[in-house]
Amino acid sequence: MYKIIKKVQFSEKVFRLDVEAPLIAKARKAGHFVIIRVGEKGERVPLTIAGSDPEKGTITLVVQTVGASTNKLCALNEGDYITDVVGPLGKATHIENFGTVVCACGGVGTAPMLPIVEALKKAGNKVISVLAARTKDLIILEEEMRKFSDEVIIMTDDGSYGTQGLVTNGVESIINREKVDMCVTIGPAIMMKFVSLLTKKYEIPTVASLNTIMVDGTGMCGACRVTVGDETKFVCVDGPEFDAHQVNFDEMMMRLGAYREQEQASMAAYINSLK
Repeated sequence: MYKIIKKVQFSEKVFRLDVEAPLIAKARKAGHFVIIRVGEKGERVPLTIAGSDPEKGTITLVVQTVGASTNKLCALNEGDYITDVVGPLGKATHIENFGTVVCACGGVGTAPMLPIVEALKKAGNKVISVLAARTKDLIILEEEMRKFSDEVIIMTDDGSYGTQGLVTNGVESIINREKVDMCVTIGPAIMMKFVSLLTKKYEIPTVASLNTIMVDGTGMCGACRVTVGDETKFVCVDGPEFDAHQVNFDEMMMRLGAYREQEQASMAAYINSLK
């Protein structure tokens, strides 16, 4: 059992949980994720580690309520326990001094990007972060991102904060003014697709994290199969990060909807259980 030490609500559906997991806190690196389970018969849910405090023995998870399992998790409060937390899993982000790195993230994608930005900065890179969301209230971890970024650009669809426009507008504004050596993108699949298309046009190496498609987290179920170049990869064991210019995002988006009916049925059952 893993105790929730701190809980913070960022927005209507996004929560930060600091969870007691001392061994994971010591071992985790940027890009790693954990599998959590709420209840003995709970679903396995992969969540990227947004940070850790090895001295306190805690890891930070940022969770958006989407289905039954994430709603059950976010219904827990400080002092409550998560049944299982397993990790760190996946391959850590490849970190080196690339030069100037643009980190483009959308919505809750900012959470898994945070440790990557921190690691890139510590490796000597100039880090420019582009945070994008539909509206101001959905921009998260801005202060933390500013701590490790040389510059932070905010983009909102409605113009309620920062500059009105899409994440690609922010990325291209940087490319047009200075040389960019590397781009990292994390967010909705459609966002990562268009960031990838943009950087491909400018021949900028780009890495995308495909963590949203994971299910089992150990390579056993095959639900997270993606095509990278001419190869089939399993996101949970081969990734979750890949060369974005080689990822078949259209196939990935189709696969993301594969269990929609089951997810809707599970959510309906969860809502009925609360009545």
